[in-house]
Amino acid sequence: MDPVEPETVEPDLGLPEDDNRFETDVSEALPQHDLPPGWRVAQATEDDVEDLTALLRRHEKRGRGWASSSEDDVRVEVAGALTRENLLVRDADGTARGWASAHDRAAGRMLTIVVVDRALGAGEADRCATVLLDWCDAQARAVGEARGLPVQQIDATAFADDDRQHAWLAKHGYQKVRSWWQMSRPVVPEEKQLAPVDGERGVVVRRVRREGGTEAGTMPLEEDLRVVHDVLESAFTDHFNSYEESFDEFVHRLREDPGHRWDHWWIAEIVDGPGGTEDPEPAGTLVGTWSSGDEGQTDGSYVAYIGVLENARGRGVGKALLHTIIADAAERGRDRVGLEVDADSPTGAHELYTALGWVTKYVSESWHKDVPVS
Repeated sequence: MDPVEPETVEPDLGLPEDDNRFETDVSEALPQHDLPPGWRVAQATEDDVEDLTALLRRHEKRGRGWASSSEDDVRVEVAGALTRENLLVRDADGTARGWASAHDRAAGRMLTIVVVDRALGAGEADRCATVLLDWCDAQARAVGEARGLPVQQIDATAFADDDRQHAWLAKHGYQKVRSWWQMSRPVVPEEKQLAPVDGERGVVVRRVRREGGTEAGTMPLEEDLRVVHDVLESAFTDHFNSYEESFDEFVHRLREDPGHRWDHWWIAEIVDGPGGTEDPEPAGTLVGTWSSGDEGQTDGSYVAYIGVLENARGRGVGKALLHTIIADAAERGRDRVGLEVDADSPTGAHELYTALGWVTKYVSESWHKDVPVS
């Protein structure tokens, strides 16, 4: 595993210390429920990580054919006190049977994870799902009220072949709005030579700079982090369901990712030629992460975000950034690079990914529900 990178500026999420926008009292969020006798609901904590991970991995294996989530991934969900809230359902024997996680992602957008134990019969599973989805509605109202919004969107993800999950979401008022291709590309050691040449087609790709001018062991410059944020905000303005996310929310969220590494952040700049200019212009950015190998698999890299400004498109900026993370993965001895792409992207990004060797491993879906706050 790669060493943990140092952290940077402390985020200001506009919240009181140790507070969030959720309803943390389970009895307030769920004053009543229709679970079987002896079943109970409670706020999930770090003490529940092992049980939740096992529950999530069973859900993944049934939904797409294999499991990949780790305890670190789950810990992010239950330990993100400022922007996340969780509900755990246990049966009369104390076995974890259901889990819902809500993430206050940005103004107007709340992401959810809803998992029901695959071992449950249809009746118990339906009742458990109803409780979890009712709780998500309550949290949406709480978050929307705290943000001063009339309507709060809930964004739930489901595997494309998970008919059981689709039925629960549809019954609860969600609508399928988008499909996402989860793609992967193999990497071989020789591809460390794939890194783009500085100045080719007037493009230079560099890592975010560090304080003191070094690349490792020091914090990244806030100036460069703001460039990354601004480029992504501009590049995704015309993309599906784009919501403005503040700089502090952006940095806080990405730092939570277990695979976060500052030396996986790159900025592409436009220059006049191989010699560059005194004032290169930001043109694109790529935020990558480290992904651990599951069950003996080699580690990999992941493209969390890639964005190119509209006025720089057509100059090979996206290709240069993708070649950069491929070469970096090869240099680190990794064997793959993953990414997610909108199946209906207006930019045709999937065509570039396919041309560069990415293939779809599975498909996920976004289901949305608009919850009136008052």
